[in-house]
Amino acid sequence: MLTFLLQSLNARAAMLIGLETILIVGSVGLGASFLQGRQEAWSTVGTADGFLKAALIALVCQACLYYEDLYDLRVVADRRELFARTFHSLAAASFILAAVYFLLPDLGVGQGVVMAAALLVMATIPGWRMAFASVVRRAAPRERLIIVGTSPAAVSLATELTDRRYVLGLEIVGFVTGTSSQAHGAGVKVLGEVSDIPTIVRTHHVDRVVVSLANARGTLPMERLLEMKLSGVTFDHLASVYERYTGKIAVENLRPSWLIFSAGFRTTRRVLAVKRILDVAVSLIALILALPIMAIVAIAVKMSSSGPTLYHQHRVGERGRVFTLHKFRSMGIDAEADSGAVWSQDGDTRVTRVGRFLRKMRLDELPQLWNVMRGDMSLVGPRPERPEFIQQLTQQIPYYGQRHIVKPGLTGWAQVRYAYGSSVEDAMEKLQYDLFYIKHMSLGMDLLIALSTVKTVLSRRGV
Repeated sequence: MLTFLLQSLNARAAMLIGLETILIVGSVGLGASFLQGRQEAWSTVGTADGFLKAALIALVCQACLYYEDLYDLRVVADRRELFARTFHSLAAASFILAAVYFLLPDLGVGQGVVMAAALLVMATIPGWRMAFASVVRRAAPRERLIIVGTSPAAVSLATELTDRRYVLGLEIVGFVTGTSSQAHGAGVKVLGEVSDIPTIVRTHHVDRVVVSLANARGTLPMERLLEMKLSGVTFDHLASVYERYTGKIAVENLRPSWLIFSAGFRTTRRVLAVKRILDVAVSLIALILALPIMAIVAIAVKMSSSGPTLYHQHRVGERGRVFTLHKFRSMGIDAEADSGAVWSQDGDTRVTRVGRFLRKMRLDELPQLWNVMRGDMSLVGPRPERPEFIQQLTQQIPYYGQRHIVKPGLTGWAQVRYAYGSSVEDAMEKLQYDLFYIKHMSLGMDLLIALSTVKTVLSRRGV
């Protein structure tokens, strides 16, 4: 998990965050200088206490920028999005800081300083961001890759990495295969055959050769690849590279040996015990705090359509155990009377107007806190699926049953990284994220998912 986080927070993103922290703290100092004079401004940000106060402003501003996706370098390049999101972020930061100073006035940096700093940041960040994006686009990729094999997973990896080449600092040079055919869908051509790899590496200045194991068994000359390895060519498994850069495990290219010998997929009893304690404590506190909201939701559901307020449904949990999941009803009664169990689609007509809002804000899932309290679920884990779908998915998707070795979650890595699934293909995609979570499961990753969930809810990208 640490490797993935470091890869996500690469040198370019880290530089953006670090320089922006300096810019915001500097804006606080400049704003204080304008309003208070140089000598007084030094006491505002120049001392250790003053610097911490300015750092708090930077932290709040950058948290708001993060929740507006402004540390996604693809958004940075869109000027209109950049201006709009920067304005929204700084407006939200101003309200948050006003609330903080109202409750804790000692943290304040002087009357009007925050507003002056916000105006300075608003004036400088868009220009700074566009300059940064321009430099990033002109910078040479940090690592150049070729991929051996043209399986769907290989093409998918190439497509994803090509889309994120400026963020990750790498470039897919091309494919190597047993034929000279094109690899469609990734925007790069086949460069030659396996025997050409040494020449391709030298000619195209390749840093790493990524081998798709789906193509390797019985088709690639492993002895020849070993000779190249010993002569200095760097090789890597596609499954490992795919996991490192995408935050998911490529099921299509997976082999049992990789699962067995790969690091991860181990969780200590201590971590599980702490996770359970946190589940009980957080869900209990959340239930108490959410009672007024749940009462309002219950009234809204009751008034919007006839039928019960709560909906009870069988789901499959840890080790295949079936439990009853509770949630606020978001569909009309007997929504599946004629069709039987079917996946909910985007724009599903069975969902009521109130239900659509509840799903967007994840409010329909509040009763599941009781499932967490009971131990049926955890706060973080794979999404619990219905038994009617499990049998079908287990037959059609390899390794699907492995997601049941942990408790399902109220939220999870797949839920915050991928849209709501409504097909076997979506289930396959989400399984890849679930397996990544199971491999790297830790309290730190649970915290990351929790923060990402808040971001998803605030941006109203919920189910």
